[in-house]
Amino acid sequence: MRAAELFEQEIGPPEVARRLRVTRKSAHQWQQFGRAGGARALVSRGASGSRCRLAQRCLGKLAGYLGEGPAAHGWVEDQVCAAARVVTLIGRKFHVSYSVSGATRLTHRLGFSPQVPVRRVAERDEEAVAVWKEATWAEVKERGRPVGAISVSRTRQGSPADRPAGAPGDDAASRRS
Repeated sequence: MRAAELFEQEIGPPEVARRLRVTRKSAHQWQQFGRAGGARALVSRGASGSRCRLAQRCLGKLAGYLGEGPAAHGWVEDQVCAAARVVTLIGRKFHVSYSVSGATRLTHRLGFSPQVPVRRVAERDEEAVAVWKEATWAEVKERGRPVGAISVSRTRQGSPADRPAGAPGDDAASRRS
């Protein structure tokens, strides 16, 4: 409705786009819709895309299930709550099918993001790792280049006049008169 008010004040689409932070193309389309159908044609039709297949109370339950973690729902081998597992969980609990991308969007909407835990062996010996880093890693680690072993190249081609005699390209055909 704000766009309709601006168009009534005879403000052009580029300025409407700037003020409402939309593309110029959108502002031009809105102007055409407004001319054809008046201000009512510019009323928002809501979010695009398909409607959510879960009711609001089911979304709350799903958020609770996700908060419990994967182990609470039978995935004990690791604690990764991947989108494929969310699809399976939704199917088990609500008997509704979702695609992996749809489940990803749904979890983002609920405030969750993909989490990958730090993979560490349960039997990891921190002292042995520290000793290895100090003793062995120093020997294995690749040494850096010596100070004088750097490569230099031109970033722009020199003029033909700067070329030494007999250098590639130093022939009468390559010179311009």
